[in-house]
Amino acid sequence: MKSDSVPENEQPITTLPQREPTLRVVAMPSDANYAGDIFGGWLMGQVDIAGSIPALHRAKGRVATVAVNSFQFKQPVLVGDVVSFYAEIMKVGRTSITVDVAVYSQRDPAKPTCVKVTEATLTYVAVSEDRKPRPLPLEE
Repeated sequence: MKSDSVPENEQPITTLPQREPTLRVVAMPSDANYAGDIFGGWLMGQVDIAGSIPALHRAKGRVATVAVNSFQFKQPVLVGDVVSFYAEIMKVGRTSITVDVAVYSQRDPAKPTCVKVTEATLTYVAVSEDRKPRPLPLEE
């Protein structure tokens, strides 16, 4: 079985998926901790935003995050990284939508590299204006 652990001084180099990202942002100094790495909470918030985009399109309206089913930090995100989020609906229930989000960082424009930094699965529920769960519309 392949291990995702990598020695501290090595990064598994990869390429971006061959599709448009759901969200792309640059990690800024204001998003970093005292050591210069991006806060995990910042990354979690961005993952939630990216995951909600396909969910709200499928729900054709408001959704609420009801669960973070899994979240794995694989590599740190660094200040200046271009962070790309790829979200894909994995399961649709009566009111819920489960979304997988894969996150990649592109760094060092002088010697470009790309690393997978995070994987997550989140569940959203379609909600009405009064924030109560509502059935998802039929897919067209």
